[in-house]
Amino acid sequence: MDVSPPQQLPLEAQWCVRDNTCVLLEVADQPQEQRLGLMQRPALPPLRGMWFPFKPARPLRFWMLNTLAPLDMVFVHQGEVIAIEAEVLTCSALPCKSFGPMADADGVIELGAGEAKRLDLAIGDAVVIEPIAPVGPAQNLD
Repeated sequence: MDVSPPQQLPLEAQWCVRDNTCVLLEVADQPQEQRLGLMQRPALPPLRGMWFPFKPARPLRFWMLNTLAPLDMVFVHQGEVIAIEAEVLTCSALPCKSFGPMADADGVIELGAGEAKRLDLAIGDAVVIEPIAPVGPAQNLD
């Protein structure tokens, strides 16, 4: 199978989970960006993630094909966390299990494995994604 190189998107948004704690987000808002997601990327550092917005809302299922590091997936609908898939393991070959609630969602935030627990995220938490001035490819801030 042909494996695409990892994508590095600019940090363009943030989700402030508390007053002084914000997650900086790469935004995968194009179909190709969403298809590649975090494939072939090393583990995300704390307070970093990727936001996948979807319009219209629909049941979303994510998988971990060609993802190098486990992730937490936070499913969002109408500004609220509706499901958390914690510490989802990688998958190097098909078939891969898919993850997500059997309910409409309009976005997913992917975080490094264990980050949802570390940030004490819970179903019902508010999710307000705010744009920030883009900061070049994500690896430049590390």
